Amino acid sequence: MPQTDRSPPFSSRLVGQYALVTGASQGIGRAVAIRLAQEGATVAINYVDHPERAEETLALARTGSADRGHGKLDHVVVKADVSNEQEVGAMFETVLSRWKRLDCLVNNAGFQRESPSEALDIDTYRRIIDVNLNGAVLCAQKALAHFVARGGGGSIINCSSVHQIIPKPGYLAYSISKGGIANLTRTLALEFAGRGIRVNGVGPGAIDTPINAAWTGDPAKRGVVTSHIPLERVGTPEEIAAVFAFLASDDASYITGQTIYACGGLTLFPEFRENWAS
Repeated sequence: MPQTDRSPPFSSRLVGQYALVTGASQGIGRAVAIRLAQEGATVAINYVDHPERAEETLALARTGSADRGHGKLDHVVVKADVSNEQEVGAMFETVLSRWKRLDCLVNNAGFQRESPSEALDIDTYRRIIDVNLNGAVLCAQKALAHFVARGGGGSIINCSSVHQIIPKPGYLAYSISKGGIANLTRTLALEFAGRGIRVNGVGPGAIDTPINAAWTGDPAKRGVVTSHIPLERVGTPEEIAAVFAFLASDDASYITGQTIYACGGLTLFPEFRENWAS
């Protein structure tokens, strides 16, 4: 099935909100930052390397805001390794000193590496867990401290994966990190619901992004992946960003502790019997 333009119509649900998106220099993170800006939010674009990519995201966010009548919003780029406690602290200090408030944290930073589980390098394992899971914890702690100090309210949206519930052979650390994200989401949602703080997750499936470069650019491999998806196509970063924007908005005001799977029906399959996704 040919991929067509699936850009959704936009509302202005996020006017006046301030959002921090980690890992926003490319892929889903970039699409989320742009979508939030298009809906009126002021966005902080986090990155750890390739500053030119973060600047590209910044330019696209500015254009997205202006083109939809939101004027010149104070979007900003901020560098930090989310696995480093000191750098995370400095990032939040920078954002909060500039804006004085934060309404939404998007924990998106993450990566994966393929390896047979018995041969997985322990340093690679630790790095994946540090970025994908521990980084989300560190950022959530800072955001929650701000939300609580101001009297409650606010939203955290964690980028998970279908692999928080579907095993992915050859990607042990990644699967563990996303399983942890699932319980991070549920635990924080329950703990902070009484303060009006919502915590949710988005579980993308097979999406056309750099993290999936092992198969997206290979027609044969892409065909195999697509054959496992009930909707018979790979998703776009913009489709995933639309789910984040919904969860950040008041349209999702009665939703917390949930993971929304945007996967073309991929979770209808109970397991992967072989690693066809790489």
